[in-house]
Amino acid sequence: MPDIAPHIAGMPGSGVRHILELALQRPGTIILAVGEPGEAVAEPIRRAGADAWLSGQTRYTANGGIPALRRAIVEKLARDNAVHVDSDDVWVTVGATQALHQAMAVVLSPGDEVLVPDPGYTTFTMNAHMLSARPVGYPLDPDRAFQPDIAGLGALVTERTRAIIVNSPSNPLGSTFDEDTLAGILAFARRHDLWVISDEVYEQFTWDVPHVSIASLDEDDRVFSVFSLSKTYAMTGVRVGWLVTPAGFRDTMLRVQESAISCVNTPAQFAAVEALTGSQQPVADAAAHYRANFAAAAALLDARGIRYLTPTGAFYLWIDLSHATAGDVGAWAERFLYQEGVAVAPGTAFGAGGEGWIRVCLASDAAELLAGLGRLPAP
Repeated sequence: MPDIAPHIAGMPGSGVRHILELALQRPGTIILAVGEPGEAVAEPIRRAGADAWLSGQTRYTANGGIPALRRAIVEKLARDNAVHVDSDDVWVTVGATQALHQAMAVVLSPGDEVLVPDPGYTTFTMNAHMLSARPVGYPLDPDRAFQPDIAGLGALVTERTRAIIVNSPSNPLGSTFDEDTLAGILAFARRHDLWVISDEVYEQFTWDVPHVSIASLDEDDRVFSVFSLSKTYAMTGVRVGWLVTPAGFRDTMLRVQESAISCVNTPAQFAAVEALTGSQQPVADAAAHYRANFAAAAALLDARGIRYLTPTGAFYLWIDLSHATAGDVGAWAERFLYQEGVAVAPGTAFGAGGEGWIRVCLASDAAELLAGLGRLPAP
């Protein structure tokens, strides 16, 4: 049998999925490792998708998506993100996962380097390997409240650096970048002539701070922005997201989108139109639920003396267990699963900077969340 491509053979797997696969083999496990909203998709959204199926809306659409959805996205971006684009700059994708891969594929050549947050979402690194590029972590350290050291970013740049990925609100940290920080990253990108890829999947869930889209500050067309319906509307399995490109990418994206997927599932696109244009009360209700879960979780951890990062966005809790993990949080997470029946995501699944930390999803059932957190070892 021939060998597979070396860059694929060497691609790291997902540490989160590894824990999940182990957990699924153990009935009764409390699963806090995966970012899955607990809410049901709102009935009008489900009905819109069902109606599209029943009315025969099952043909190819334009590569970029149905006109109604692209218009709805353009209007949403202007209203919520202060980002003003044309429909030709919006490309409906198979969730944010494809949008991220698409953006990276457009700007990275084999051997190029991309700056990725560490800790950061696993797909950033996996995509780089899949494209024969090299991910270079930029540290988000506890002693800086998990904010980037913009002055130190230049030391990571080489002649092969082509892009920097920004993720605010952050998965896994739950931290956010304010406008000054994002402006600093943009200025850094200009100095080094880099593309910026902005993952804003958790934009609707920020806590006591505004969400700022870095594209709203972009003055020279270097930002690609990635969004999704998955977390906002609990539509993780529906797989609808979108990529917003700088102006002038229409011809390029037509070729890229056609070669990758042709188009997104047609009934799902009709469901997405309803999600964006219908009542947003389910989103507000979900945000209130996640915030209540955080308050309860924080009270439990405070009472037990366990340190955590107070999140300003997303629906995760980043918890410091360095007192218990003996320098190998991945191995500890497996033991904790087998011994206590609770699945948590080890911080090292998100980069070397996650050593000693775990990520817990706050979007699950409150009783399960508290039961799982109650089994964590106290200092």
